Amino acid sequence: MILKDAEFGEVIVRKNAWSKGVRFSISTSGRLQMSVPQHTTEFLAKRFLNRNRELVRQNIPVNSPGTQRARDAKKKILTKKAREYLPYRLEYYAKLYGYHYDKCRLSHAATRWGSCSSNKTISLNIGLMQVPEPLRDYVILHELAHLNHMDHSEKFWAEVAEHDPKYKEHNKKLKKFSPGV
Repeated sequence: MILKDAEFGEVIVRKNAWSKGVRFSISTSGRLQMSVPQHTTEFLAKRFLNRNRELVRQNIPVNSPGTQRARDAKKKILTKKAREYLPYRLEYYAKLYGYHYDKCRLSHAATRWGSCSSNKTISLNIGLMQVPEPLRDYVILHELAHLNHMDHSEKFWAEVAEHDPKYKEHNKKLKKFSPGV
């Protein structure tokens, strides 16, 4: 459920079957988030927010509603660009080097550029659209190598190096960027 609040903007309310109380935190989008017991009504969630407004103001760094909207707009643009680019680039390298994956998924994780699951799903962060192309390619090649090695063993890094001889440099440069949008 989403509450509209004049001061905090959109407040994400997550219902939790195991929760016995209300907890405030910040979502990855910078919005205020409330974790509430499963059967909490919208009325009760609003009342709890109003009663704890000062506490939230003092202790939780909530983005302003304007910042939230700007982030949403940026995310929308990056998602569109990522949809048009990343799956095709992944397919290009997969065919070039003989890899097979089952699915490509786009994400907007706050801490990961990409991942590869054991069921051969490769996830790529839309934030890759904000980094130079050689770094995007490095992440794609890194995730493709995980199809053969689900770890960061010497064999894994040897395979990455085979396709990207500058992988150490690319990895170092990538750390200067943040995957979060």
